[in-house]
Amino acid sequence: MKKMILSVAVSMFAASLAPAAFAATTQQNKMKECNASAADKKGDERKAFMKECLSAKPAAAEAKGTPQQEKMKACNKEAGEKALKGDERKKFMSTCLKG
Repeated sequence: MKKMILSVAVSMFAASLAPAAFAATTQQNKMKECNASAADKKGDERKAFMKECLSAKPAAAEAKGTPQQEKMKACNKEAGEKALKGDERKKFMSTCLKG
């Protein structure tokens, strides 16, 4: 019985770690790209390149949000300009985002 409980506990623990272990963050992806680009560089040149590459801002296309995010920003701005509050704002945002 103890072995069964232990094995269930270990399985649950391992399952909780799996998504974190396999999901690559944006920073990790950036590190891979910079590292691949710096393959032919050595020493101080490589350090300088990596520092520059890793601190670079994302391209304008990446910085821009998805169409849904852009729509949300526009509706939110319009609701703010109209000074809508509470239920009135919720109703406006709902119709704005649908249409």
